[in-house]
Amino acid sequence: MRTDTRAGLPGTARRLVVESWERARRRRLEPDRATAPVGLVDDGLEEARRSSPLAAAMPVIRGLLTRDADDGSGVVVAVGDAAGRLLWVEGDRDLIRRAESMRFMAGADWSESRVGTSAPGTALALDTGVQIAGPEHFALQVRDWSCTAVPVHDLETHETIGVIDITGGLDVVAPHTLPLLQATAAAVERELLLQRLQRGRRTRGTERPTRAPKLAVLGRDSAALTVDGRGAALSLRHAELLTLLAWHRGGLSAERLAELVHGRADAVTTVRPEMVRLRHVLQAVAPTLVPLARPYRLAVPLDLDARQLLALLDRGAHHAALDACAGPVLPASVAPGIDEIRQEVEGRLRESLLESASPDLLLAYAERIAPTDREPLVTALRLLPARSPKRAGIVARLDGLH
Repeated sequence: MRTDTRAGLPGTARRLVVESWERARRRRLEPDRATAPVGLVDDGLEEARRSSPLAAAMPVIRGLLTRDADDGSGVVVAVGDAAGRLLWVEGDRDLIRRAESMRFMAGADWSESRVGTSAPGTALALDTGVQIAGPEHFALQVRDWSCTAVPVHDLETHETIGVIDITGGLDVVAPHTLPLLQATAAAVERELLLQRLQRGRRTRGTERPTRAPKLAVLGRDSAALTVDGRGAALSLRHAELLTLLAWHRGGLSAERLAELVHGRADAVTTVRPEMVRLRHVLQAVAPTLVPLARPYRLAVPLDLDARQLLALLDRGAHHAALDACAGPVLPASVAPGIDEIRQEVEGRLRESLLESASPDLLLAYAERIAPTDREPLVTALRLLPARSPKRAGIVARLDGLH
């Protein structure tokens, strides 16, 4: 593919690289200023490592990759989370010290949204293995380095849970490197699944742990409340009240709750009896969820599916987020507070997919969630290869939206 050499790319560049650079420019990144921020340090980094799904598989990664990346090897092995933050950076100690000058270090964010084209960030953005050689990097300070990276998935949920990367000289983008990392990722995925199955067998027959109550409001006119495995349906008004309390975890005054439900603060005389009725309903099905007063708030955590969807987006798990989106938040509700939540969830989902999703994911989003939205189709069309057989169908769909 011929490109404009004034843009900084070589005269001939791979489509994958050109499109990644275009995404960086749309985010207003500059090659001489794109730098990985180090957001995790000290206790924050240790907590992120402990909570990472990949922590349990680090012995596998070290056994397959790091043991051969010792001093003098010219190779650094990095393991990151689904958001592109590096959690472990191991290997050739001299090379690690040199890499720190460009902030390739534990705790740094190497997502595409921060540094543009790089193997870890682009692999997560495309959800596939990627090799980036020298000048293909977007950031100037990274162009003396090369890297290969592959995403790691949860075999049960299919969501992306992290990324494995090898960084060094041009030898790390040799043809054999990508299959090596793909085999390592597959071994890690199987190991994590095996550990989960073994834990299940060990706990079988023991007392079932208490699970946090869950409230499902996506695509539902009346919410579904699940408490310790038992389900209960809520009316629309009770669903609105409980959703607002779950969303605003710090609590709401009676006046603020009245504004969010009825659109005016002087509706407290209506909200108060509604809260009394909600308390009676919850007392029968979920006593721990009975709201406290002054301000109105929940005494225990409540897992709201709309919040879980946003958490998936924050981790870069776009496939899982789209699968979790059963529809708008309480679509029958006209409460101003619910409409605010609805718009935030829909807007975040759309923005995340337009910025980072693959063509197939954009097409699925357009078909299921936004059939009249042109931009996901246009973006998918731009990302697809010129000879893709899917292009004709997208063009026909766009024509039908005129």
